[in-house]
Amino acid sequence: MASLRDIKTKITSTTKMRQITKAMEMTSAAKLNRAEVNAKRFVVYMDKIQEVVASIALGSQSATHPMLQTREVKKTGYLVITADSGLAGAYNSNVLRTVSQAIESRHTSPDEYEIIAIGRMGLQFFQKRDMPVVESVIGLADQPEFSEIKAIASNAVEMFSDGTYDELYMYYNHFISAISQQVTEKKLLPISDLQQEKSLSSYEYEPSEEEILNELLPQYAESLIYGALLDAKASEHGARMSAMKSATDNADDLIESYTLAYNRARQAAVTQEISEIVGGVAALE
Repeated sequence: MASLRDIKTKITSTTKMRQITKAMEMTSAAKLNRAEVNAKRFVVYMDKIQEVVASIALGSQSATHPMLQTREVKKTGYLVITADSGLAGAYNSNVLRTVSQAIESRHTSPDEYEIIAIGRMGLQFFQKRDMPVVESVIGLADQPEFSEIKAIASNAVEMFSDGTYDELYMYYNHFISAISQQVTEKKLLPISDLQQEKSLSSYEYEPSEEEILNELLPQYAESLIYGALLDAKASEHGARMSAMKSATDNADDLIESYTLAYNRARQAAVTQEISEIVGGVAALE
């Protein structure tokens, strides 16, 4: 049986750890509230820009754009969104496992694909496996601004437009609730998921529809990346809050177990001392 000092040390260290995990849980909860609001607000903008793009792309007989056209796939780009740190349960590992499985099933050579990594965990994962990472960004704010990822988003879209990639996939965690996230694979380019609703508004265009598409489609693709990032950030904070809550609950259980063991050990020590005293008195008699 462990000594009283050893058990007391375990109780003290676990209590301190519990204070840390509880503080991290509360911090993540506060960040989650803001991130969820940001993600929901951006959905309104995305719905409107998608409506306009769909109205032009699907409602016009003459307007065309390379970003809407499928071509023979010679090289694929993968944009992967992860966190900069761990302690978020399976948040990072689920995305990275899904991407790895997709790459393994689609490609036989590293020359057939390239990776754009947003987040330190993904970047380190791919670098350790010598996978071709061509661009990365780390150290994003908990509530990121579009300006922080505009360069990497623009470059990703440009590499499709100039023929570097023939398709571009995006992987991230979609926020469902504070305790639930879903790994999402989205084919970002070519854009193929536009849906024309019956209630689409009627627009008049100046200049031509094709010129508007040339300006609007890259912005739309970049907005999809930023929207996914906001979604992923909300998922990250939710996953970390849940992970830290589980850690705090486990610490509570350990402290209770250690306290019970400490009390039993102390009782055993007291009983032994009493027995020794009684035995000593009996020997003197």
